[in-house]
Amino acid sequence: MDITALRKDLEQIVIESYSLKELNLLVSLEVQDKTAAVKLYKAALNTENRKYLSSLIADLAVKYGFKESQTEYIEKEPQYINHISKIIAVMSGKGGVGKSMAASLTAVALSRTGLRVGILDADITGPSIAKMFGINGRPPGNELGFLPLLSRSGISIISTNLLLDDEHSAVIWRGGMISKAISQFYNDVLWGNLDYLVVDMPPGTSDAALTVLGTLPVNGVVMVYTPQDLTAMIVKKAFNMVEKMNKSLIGLVENMSYVVLPNGTKFRPFGSGQSPELWQLSGAPLLGVFPIDSQISTLADSGLIENYLSTEFDAYSEALLKAVKNLPDGEPRSKEKVYANELGHPLKGCSCNSCSGCLSADKDQNQK
Repeated sequence: MDITALRKDLEQIVIESYSLKELNLLVSLEVQDKTAAVKLYKAALNTENRKYLSSLIADLAVKYGFKESQTEYIEKEPQYINHISKIIAVMSGKGGVGKSMAASLTAVALSRTGLRVGILDADITGPSIAKMFGINGRPPGNELGFLPLLSRSGISIISTNLLLDDEHSAVIWRGGMISKAISQFYNDVLWGNLDYLVVDMPPGTSDAALTVLGTLPVNGVVMVYTPQDLTAMIVKKAFNMVEKMNKSLIGLVENMSYVVLPNGTKFRPFGSGQSPELWQLSGAPLLGVFPIDSQISTLADSGLIENYLSTEFDAYSEALLKAVKNLPDGEPRSKEKVYANELGHPLKGCSCNSCSGCLSADKDQNQK
């Protein structure tokens, strides 16, 4: 009887595209009078899942010299089984700035390094994550919880659209119901073992955003904005919320910064705006600058956002990985300290010629 080999094979059993090890479902394996006694958590496993597992475990037990097997399922809610190392919330002061795009690319950047990553789409009334990743179908589960669906590259995803009979149905809920749904997405979903959970937050600073920052153990926030003055004013409110909730601001993402014209020049439809002021105010690094890129919208509409490649995305990925490597638990960055942005340039006088801060700095220099 080879109990070590049996345990190894048990951990690699795949159910609903996940291994038992990934879901953290194997409780114990013991030998009881030539019987392999296996205990598994029941969380999110429906009747068919349990029948399949019991049958497969019986076959494996015989394979490794046991007379028979005995499989017991222990009731335990997913929130007590999950092990999520870090949670990153992607936030914006208002809608329409590309927050969901930034959340998707954040998850893709982390996943491409081999990390286990999940996305919780907390934008309950305006979910778009599932479509961007080309995911459909109802998540399997039972009365204790349910499983997130997997993207092509192995990112675990849960979104309101996956639970609707018709993805075009409007979610007309009051704030309390939305907040409850967000909590359930975190507590009742069997995420298993994750290195990072990326939360696509609802826009603004309403009850839903308060639920994410107040009830989920968020380790850090990525703030997304577009560089016009109006957006910058609202983003400052979001900065204040992050500070009051005692969360760490990982960094900023400037989206829709410019358009590359056919002649290769960059046109900035929103101007230089208030980006340098935002960097100074937040005390956080500029992680990435994204142009208005038709490739992003085409891939997102086709459910292929994981295929996105660009030099801007490469720069963001590198900066993000550096920023989250030693992500603190709790205390936010001090606003009194001005950080160099992770692209390698100082906050003022950046020389990348891509972000709106460069344009602003050049303009100031010319005026002098």
